[in-house]
Parts: sequence; C-alpha cells; structure tokens
Amino acid sequence: MAAFEKTPGWLDWYANPSKPRFQVPAGAVDAHCHVFGPGDQFPFAPERKYTPCDASKDQLFALRDHLGFDKNVIVQATCHGADNRALVDALQAADGRARGVATVRRNITDEELKELHEAGVRGVRFNFVKRLVDFTPKDELMEIASRIAPLGWHVVIYFEAVDLPELWDFFTSLPTTVVVDHMGRPDVTKPVDGPEFELFVKFMRENPNVWSKVSCPERLSHTGPRALDGEQNAYRDVVPFARRIVETFPDRVLWGTDWPHPNLKDHMPDDGLLVDFIPHIAPTADLQRKLLVDNPTRLYWGESHVA
Repeated sequence: MAAFEKTPGWLDWYANPSKPRFQVPAGAVDAHCHVFGPGDQFPFAPERKYTPCDASKDQLFALRDHLGFDKNVIVQATCHGADNRALVDALQAADGRARGVATVRRNITDEELKELHEAGVRGVRFNFVKRLVDFTPKDELMEIASRIAPLGWHVVIYFEAVDLPELWDFFTSLPTTVVVDHMGRPDVTKPVDGPEFELFVKFMRENPNVWSKVSCPERLSHTGPRALDGEQNAYRDVVPFARRIVETFPDRVLWGTDWPHPNLKDHMPDDGLLVDFIPHIAPTADLQRKLLVDNPTRLYWGESHVA
C-alpha cells in the first residue's frame, strides 16, 4: 500500500467509463493525460501542492483502448515535480504509442535531455497556475526553452485567462512552438465574443507558433455534465468557446481527456462522455481528423532532431 494519503475531498477517477457513441478516427491521439505513481513505485514530490490517487500506465492504456484511441501524449503532473521517472516508465512501456511532455529544471544536463528525447519526450511544461505550483523565475524558464528548441521540442503553458495580459510578452518571446492548456481556462460565463476571450483569440491569431488544447470542459463548465436532451447537452456552455478555436485555427488544435482528472472535487467526469463532446466542438469529419489525428501526429511524431 502506498505510504501517502490522497488530498482530502478530491475525487478518484471514474472507474467504469461509458463506451463513447462517437467513434474517433483511426490513428486518434489523446493529447493530454497523466500518470500518477503508483506512489509506492514512483514517490510524489515533497514540494507537491496535492497528493493524487494512483493512476498507472496500465490503467491509462486500458482507457486508451476502451475509448478507441491509438496513442497518448502523457503530460508530467505537478505532483511529481521534475522527477520524470513515472512519465519515462510509461513512455517506454507504450511501444512507440505515446509521447511525453516533461518538467525540467535549469540544472538538467544535455545528456539527460537526450535521454528524455530518446524515451519519447517532445516538450516541457511551464505552469503559471499559482494554486498548483510555486513561481519559477522567467529567466530560468527562458533558458530552458532555449535549450530545448534545438531538439525540436515545444513549450506547453498552463495559465488562467485573467493572467494572460501580464504573461503576454513572455509567451510571445518563447523560441519554440507554444501549446496552451485548455484554452487558457476561459470564464465561460462571459461572452464568447467578449474582451477576455477575444484577447486569447488575438493571442493565437498574432502568433502562428501558438497552438491550443480544446480540452477539459469539466473544469470550465458551470452547467456541468447534465444531459437534459441526451448527451448532446453535457458541458454545453463550453462548446461555443472550444468550437470557435477549432474552426478558427483548425491546424493548431489538440484534444485530450486529462485523465485521471486531478484536483476535482465537484464531479468526476465519465471519459466516454468527454469523447462524445468532440463532435460538438469539431462538427465535421475534416475538423475531427485534424484535431485528433493530423495535428498531434505532426507535433509529436514528426521529424526527430536527435540522432
């Protein structure tokens, strides 16, 4: 038994997800998910802000197959800090069907970066959500970004919509492709054409190196997972925001489950229902293929920059 206790009040992942009604296209990629521990094998970071439940690579791969996906992009969780061993273990077990986004510190060596690349890592994550991480100086982040750029890696940024104005200059100076987690967490009670979300659209429009994940409606929704008219109404308040990004920037969007959904207290989503959300934000077969197959394959399984 793991020698830790999960953060009180936080939910375990949904153990019996439904089979999606929507069939994802062949080669589809779940481009945002995590592994946690298991804690007795891969201990959580002492400086972590939360302690999650265990969520192993085998459980992730079983979900992948159940939902009909072909591949995963596994993102290093903040609870593991810069100890990427659980991530690397999952990538090595995936037989080429997973890529990773790591967390690294300034003192990482070139050899260690090469080892991560060989394991399947193709990006690093910078987290600006203050309740989840302590502040990392921007000069350190810029140094890391400059070191990973020659590898062909990208930077994943996680922030909240209200913080975009103060982070704009830093984000636009990054020398890599930049992938935004969850559309920058917009407030979906505000208008989709209001000034806050318009700023995010402008951010993507003026910076062609910026991509966005249109994921995590369960984190953004105020209407919740209710299905009043079949499942088509679940998380309906998020649909206009995600659909606008998909239709405006079809070649720069990604989608992922966010399994095992850390930090949730109100409800734990059914991953099958999350898959059924996809055709409402990408309503055509062409958009669905770009979102789920073409874009993540290009970004994560493209040309390698390390011999």
